[in-house]
Amino acid sequence: MAQAASKATSAPIENMIAIGEEGTPIHADKFRKIVGRAIERESEASAFYQSAAGKVNDVALKTLFRDFAGDKLMQCDFLESYREKDPRVMNFEVRDYRVTDSLRAPEVSAGMKPLEGVVLAIRKELESAADYLQLAEAATDAGPKKLYTDLASMAKANKGRLEEIYTNMAFPEAW
Repeated sequence: MAQAASKATSAPIENMIAIGEEGTPIHADKFRKIVGRAIERESEASAFYQSAAGKVNDVALKTLFRDFAGDKLMQCDFLESYREKDPRVMNFEVRDYRVTDSLRAPEVSAGMKPLEGVVLAIRKELESAADYLQLAEAATDAGPKKLYTDLASMAKANKGRLEEIYTNMAFPEAW
């Protein structure tokens, strides 16, 4: 009986993709669906930042929001290449300073200040990471769990980069 189980687990499984350095298996259709939804989320975030850029008066904040929109489109391209080319590696350096975790996300307004815009972007990345972690916890298979965890890491890496910007803007004397 144990020999039969061993053969079953070592046999190639059709329509499976190995993700991550450990080669965690996931059904190809499920993988593409999850990454496709992540691409949609990044595209929606890009549209949000483009819209926000049109609503604010501050030139620096307009530029910042347009840059965020462009970053989100680059992440769409990254995820598209990840989906189509090499799903084995998705590595992000995650630095979470938790500088802004307790700050409330401001509403987009014409009089919004650049620092508020960065706080808004950080809060959006924090929410995105939390959503992906919640999906990872709900996943029963190792493949989707790994993929959602990797997507959460991507959002946390974005948050860390934005917190560096926030720190430099809020505390310029520190550097």
